[in-house]
Amino acid sequence: MPRPAPTSSAASIPPSLAPVGGGWHCSHLYYSFDRGALARLSAEDRAAGSRDLIAALDPVGAAAPLRLQTTIVSGQKADFGAMALDPNPLQIDRVHQRIMAGRLGPAIVPRWSFVSMTEISEYVQTPEQFGERLVAEGMDAASAEYQARVKAYSDRLIDMNRQRLTPDFPPYPALCFYPMNKKRKVNENWFTLPKEERNRLMIEHARSGIAFAGKVSQLITVGVGLEDWEWGVTLWAANPEYLKDIVYRMRFDEASARYAEFGPFYTGYVATAEEILKHCFLDE
Repeated sequence: MPRPAPTSSAASIPPSLAPVGGGWHCSHLYYSFDRGALARLSAEDRAAGSRDLIAALDPVGAAAPLRLQTTIVSGQKADFGAMALDPNPLQIDRVHQRIMAGRLGPAIVPRWSFVSMTEISEYVQTPEQFGERLVAEGMDAASAEYQARVKAYSDRLIDMNRQRLTPDFPPYPALCFYPMNKKRKVNENWFTLPKEERNRLMIEHARSGIAFAGKVSQLITVGVGLEDWEWGVTLWAANPEYLKDIVYRMRFDEASARYAEFGPFYTGYVATAEEILKHCFLDE
C-alpha cells in the first residue's frame, strides 16, 4: 500500500537551536537511486514518489529551510545532492526525512552527508588589522589612499560577513563541495602555530582566491565538534573549469600545501528536482 507523503510540523521544532553567533546550520546531502528497487515499484508509486521528491526538494515550499539548492552530481558517488541552510538544524534534517519518507524512499540510497555551521572566521581581518597590514606593507597611515582603502574595506566587510553567516546562493551553475582538516602532524601542526603565523598564511591563501572574483564564489562552514572533518568548502563557479583552476592554484599556498588534508570531492550542476528526475530517467 502506498505511503502518504509526509506533512510539515515545522512549527513544533524549537527555535532555541539557532546558533548563538547569528549564523545558520548547514547540511550537504547526497543520494543515489536504487535501480533495482525502482524497477519493483508500480508506475503509480513511481509517479507519486516523483511528486513527493519534487515537494521535498522545493526551495519555496512551506516546509523548506531558508536556503535549499539541489544539484545533479557528476560521477558514481551520487545521483543528486541537496544543500540546505537554516537557523534550525531540525528544519534542515526534515529535508532528508521527507526524501526518505516519500514513496520513492525505498529506491533512494543516502550516500554521504556533511553537517556544519556558518561562521565568521577568526582570520577575517578587522578594519584596524587591515590598516595595520597596509602600514606594514609601506603605506602612510596619514595618506588619503590609506584612508580610502580602509574605509572601502570596512564598508565591504559588512556585506562579506553577512554572506558568511546568512549566505545567498550565487547565480553560478557549477558546484563543488569537499571537507578538509588542518594537519596535526609533527612539524606540520597547524594548531601549534602562533596566531600571527596562521594569519599570514591565511592572508596568502585569500589572495589566491581573490584572483577568481567574478568567476568563483566560496562558502566555508565549520564542522568542528559536529563532523568527522573540521571544515566544509563549497565552491560555485560560472564554468566548471574554474573549479579546477582555483583548487589547483590554491594548493600551492603554504596553508594548503603544508597544512591541509582533503576529503572526497562532490561536483554537480544546479538543477531543480524535476530536472534531476529527467536527467536520471525517472520521468519516463
